[in-house]
Amino acid sequence: MLQEEEDLSLTIAQIVQKLKGSRLYAQLERQAWVSLQKPEIKLETLKEDIKEFFRITGWEKKLHNAVYSELTVFPLPRHPAAPPEHLKEPLVYMRKAQGSWEKRILKSLNSMCTELSIPLARKRPVVEQKELLNKWNEMGTDEPDLSLFRPVYAPKDFLEVLINLRNPNYENGEHLNFKTHLGLIQVPLKVKYISELKEFFVELSLNTGQLGIDDATQVPPELFENEHVRLGQKVLAEQDSAAAQQYIRQGSPTALRAELWALILNVSNQPEDLLYYEQLKSNVIQHDLLVDSLIYKVLLCFSRDTAVLGHFAYNSASPPKSYIRGKLGMEDYAVFYPPNGVIPFHGFSMYVAPLCFLYHEPSKLYQIFREMYVRFFFRLHSISSHHSGIVSLCLLFETLLQTHLPQLFYHLREIGAQPLRISFKWMVRAFSGYLATDQLLLLWDRILGYNSLEILAVLAAAVFAFRAVNLMEVTSLAAAEAVLADLSTLKVMPLLQIFLFATVT
Repeated sequence: MLQEEEDLSLTIAQIVQKLKGSRLYAQLERQAWVSLQKPEIKLETLKEDIKEFFRITGWEKKLHNAVYSELTVFPLPRHPAAPPEHLKEPLVYMRKAQGSWEKRILKSLNSMCTELSIPLARKRPVVEQKELLNKWNEMGTDEPDLSLFRPVYAPKDFLEVLINLRNPNYENGEHLNFKTHLGLIQVPLKVKYISELKEFFVELSLNTGQLGIDDATQVPPELFENEHVRLGQKVLAEQDSAAAQQYIRQGSPTALRAELWALILNVSNQPEDLLYYEQLKSNVIQHDLLVDSLIYKVLLCFSRDTAVLGHFAYNSASPPKSYIRGKLGMEDYAVFYPPNGVIPFHGFSMYVAPLCFLYHEPSKLYQIFREMYVRFFFRLHSISSHHSGIVSLCLLFETLLQTHLPQLFYHLREIGAQPLRISFKWMVRAFSGYLATDQLLLLWDRILGYNSLEILAVLAAAVFAFRAVNLMEVTSLAAAEAVLADLSTLKVMPLLQIFLFATVT
């Protein structure tokens, strides 16, 4: 009990400290001063009167949402004496593996820089700045010649690194459950059993109404959808992030999705946000980075956004550094490169592409993407033991297949078609570019609703289960890949429901 109280005190202290540096804190201070001019605010009841003023004017709700956002994003507080790297990643061998992987990425980037004789960064000539500014709104519609540029790395390169991960404390898999795991991932991490997944994703059960299901068993789909829309409008009217997150577990109506996601992610698109986006755009116009050739449009602004650096406090990765020429190794002359600390990989733009269907205002689109990245997507390309990290997702996927579809798993393994070699690219991109857009957005609803990426591994296993009959006929990796080449006709929610709740445990 005493420990719980200490943890709670520590959590409160850390959230207060974080919010003190926020724009909301300054706004609340300003509103508190404004309230003092009102006749209903009495000195004898000053504290209660100001709290009531915040409640009536909606500022209390904004504070609640900000606190909820902090609780959602940041990990549980560590002991004050624990070193910062424990917050990034508690397991030493994971930290070492991530460090080695980062060195490989930097080597690849520097090699490209040398081969093409292109600097990592340069100031654009004035003529080029004007040209870029004039064609800003057309960017993305043309096709620049990028034939000389290669991806810094592709998902298959990253998979090979994960396959070679080993915990030095478990030589030859001495843990019993670990020994019986025959997949490619050979590290002993705790992942959920299907019974635990059923409990965690309880709102996806067969007798609960869902958007994305054509023939709900209990309630006619049109009746459920109409009622669900009414409830969604009420949630938006209340402007409650926690309520929106719970609501979206059953899917979001298309017309409400953009606002609901913004509410869950605590994105409001104030005038200050518009100004900030324009400043990032100005930085793109003025300076050319080598990584600009690996990304496009919204992601150009993302690469300049130093606010993204904050997520490295709880990310196992570390932002790469570059040094002024002739000052290598001298920290006083070091800068993060790119400024946001994130080097994009092949397919990185697929994290932002689906959001373009929801948001037409560039600054709002940008903020939503940034929040999605620092909450979720970074975990898909960094090595960690987190339950939503890509290592755990791979292990969960393989465990589900081996446990619940053993015949299929062993067949594919025997013919040299390890399932993870096929599904990895789906998970690392959060299925973007593989599912039809409406189905992908229904899937991402649940990522936001459950604040977890574990549903990606469940869906990957469900896809294999759905195509199991055809996969049992194949005799090679190429044939298995052909069976699973096109996922664009799949309906996400029926697959998830059948796999989770019709599977015998």
